[in-house]
Amino acid sequence: MPSEAVDEQLRSLDFKLGQLRREYEQYFLGTRPREPILLRGEVQKLVITLTNQPFQNTALKFRFASLCSRYQAFRRQWDETLRKIEAGTYERHSFKARIRRGGAPAAPRAAAEAPAGDELYRSLVDARMACGQEVKTLSREKVDQLISRQREQLRERFGRDADFRFRVAVENGRAKIKATRVDT
Repeated sequence: MPSEAVDEQLRSLDFKLGQLRREYEQYFLGTRPREPILLRGEVQKLVITLTNQPFQNTALKFRFASLCSRYQAFRRQWDETLRKIEAGTYERHSFKARIRRGGAPAAPRAAAEAPAGDELYRSLVDARMACGQEVKTLSREKVDQLISRQREQLRERFGRDADFRFRVAVENGRAKIKATRVDT
């Protein structure tokens, strides 16, 4: 097979692999109703066809090898995620199930306003669960101590009569407690 035809097939493989990756991401996010099996079959067929081709050009051989390794890495990732979905342990699906049961907020928001007390603690626990952070070591007493320490540090900085409202914020995939100064 001429080098131009092989180059064209490699371009096609690269394009289809990118398209397949996007479609799997959409499927795992829930925006695509079915797994892109047909496109995955096309990519697999193209890989098999090119595997059986003798390469005369070293650059094309290298390009094919890198595309194959990228495809294999994607396949492992997709298969692992599909196994998690079947087992019911996929984090996004677990999060949606907690929402349906009423155990988590509707979505991990960038900044969830919550008053002090039980609601702040629940918001922090829910946000940590949504972000995949550990919740076992988090107790209501620890949260209360953290807030009182933070309040004292802020009052030393802004004055003893300053008042603050605390909320849960999710930044860079981590749930944190943030303070906002309340003007009286």
